[in-house]
Amino acid sequence: MEFCPTCGMLLRYEQPNMGQAGRFYCPTCPYFASIESRVKIKREQKLAKKEIEPIFTLEDMKKGGAETDATCPHCNFGRACFQQIQIRSADEPATTFYFCLNDKCGKMWRED
Repeated sequence: MEFCPTCGMLLRYEQPNMGQAGRFYCPTCPYFASIESRVKIKREQKLAKKEIEPIFTLEDMKKGGAETDATCPHCNFGRACFQQIQIRSADEPATTFYFCLNDKCGKMWRED
């Protein structure tokens, strides 16, 4: 991404045309920058993966979750624990997380 040094707008790319090299140009002022055939990397950034932290654990779900009649989408068992958490903005509805009470399944799913 390149920005115009004159007015600060995001530069647009103009494809090579009739022997003219490709270039970046500013849509608001007469600035343009020719693109060199060799590109030099100014800085290389290494990305570090962060470990995903759960919102709550299965132990939290078993302790504080209320039981309800909900069908598990994995095993079709009819009982589950649930908890509601506000994970988006305040004007959006809360997300309901379910935990299947079938000992053989034990899957967790959510409904918005």
